[in-house]
Amino acid sequence: MLVAKEHLVNKPMNESVIENLSTAIILLNQNLEIVFSNQAAETLLMESSAKMRGESIAKMISSEDGFLNRIREARSLERPLTARQIGLITNNGTVITVDATITPLLDQAEILIELISIDRYLRIDRDAAIKEHHGVTKQVVKGLAHEIKNPLGGIKGSAQLLAKELLGPTLKEYTSIIIEETDRLTGLVDRMLGPNTLPVKSKKSIHEIIERVAKLLEMESANCSIARDYDPSLPEIEIDHELLVQAMLNIAKNALQALDNKNSGEIKFKTRVERQFTISGERHRFVIRVDISDNGPGIPNEIREHLFYPMISKRVGGTGLGLTFAQSIVGQHGGIIEFESIPGETIFKVFLPLEHKS
Repeated sequence: MLVAKEHLVNKPMNESVIENLSTAIILLNQNLEIVFSNQAAETLLMESSAKMRGESIAKMISSEDGFLNRIREARSLERPLTARQIGLITNNGTVITVDATITPLLDQAEILIELISIDRYLRIDRDAAIKEHHGVTKQVVKGLAHEIKNPLGGIKGSAQLLAKELLGPTLKEYTSIIIEETDRLTGLVDRMLGPNTLPVKSKKSIHEIIERVAKLLEMESANCSIARDYDPSLPEIEIDHELLVQAMLNIAKNALQALDNKNSGEIKFKTRVERQFTISGERHRFVIRVDISDNGPGIPNEIREHLFYPMISKRVGGTGLGLTFAQSIVGQHGGIIEFESIPGETIFKVFLPLEHKS
């Protein structure tokens, strides 16, 4: 979209059109200072046009993807440049992902920048991938469980029969170990299959669930502080109380283990409402968002893409089933779990639709 400056600011009708575009429009002068920004740019960068006017674009936006160099390159080449999936950091520290078009306006020595936020589309794609992988994983686990549990039953039965024939207590100790270990493996396989009952829903406050989880954590660790930031206006929703307690507890215990009982550890529970939120391709007018955050070391890069898969764990001795179960339970409520993680802050976000769908 090639728009001259006088079309942006001198003609009331065209200015109204530009102001109401969903694409963020920013006009820079030859010193790369902002001379115009529309409402979409205000929303995207979370700054008013008045505050941005006259400021260097380098002050309002930073980027590890070389976005500012792209602007200089477009001016040097005197032709438009397009950049896809560029990560930008706004003046208040928010990270956004955009598709950008940079167009030099040669007759005015100015540069027109068009930014389209694609975070929502990336998140929808990521959510769809999580749901798809979760479904495939569940089918694989079901098949493996069937193949594993059959021989385990045979081993246990044989050990029980053998124990009846043995006379000495020492030999019976060996068969007891076999029986205990087969029971342990059978239990592990059952846990891998996740919740095997449908949710029994009733109207409950999400804060009742969070408070129960928070109190359990407080009893478990005296070295970790528990913070709360609740939205008291949240209405009750149709949920299975016990199942959601288990899902939230699984997430919170992961956070607690990440802190490794350090003295300055903190876990924070935060609730808010999100509007116009899409889960698995379905748009919801309102969803409840529960953030469970910790100030631990963060999630290792090598397991992030597979974090909700069973048997994926960063903890020695961990089964890697807690987050798998949590995702399954939240999915039974029509919701989804997402996460963000950097060293010093990890946030798991649980999204639950407000409206009940039968």
